[in-house]
Amino acid sequence: MRTELVTTLKRQATELLADIERDRRPIPITQHGLPGAYLVDVRSCQAQQQRLAVLEGIARGELVVAQRRTVSHTQARTRLA
Repeated sequence: MRTELVTTLKRQATELLADIERDRRPIPITQHGLPGAYLVDVRSCQAQQQRLAVLEGIARGELVVAQRRTVSHTQARTRLA
């Protein structure tokens, strides 16, 4: 994976943005030799956020089941009526 310095981002932002738009690969940005951020295209970021929201919903559902806070189908219909 390609890594760039923060100074490269400052000098070549337009080129880096064109690269990530074309390749759809995140570019790690380092500052003082340490990882600082990822430069990612908007569509990939939005897709990742949607996937994360789905996974969080699944995790909440699994927690509810583990805590035995579930109701039967009949009980749910009665509550909703």
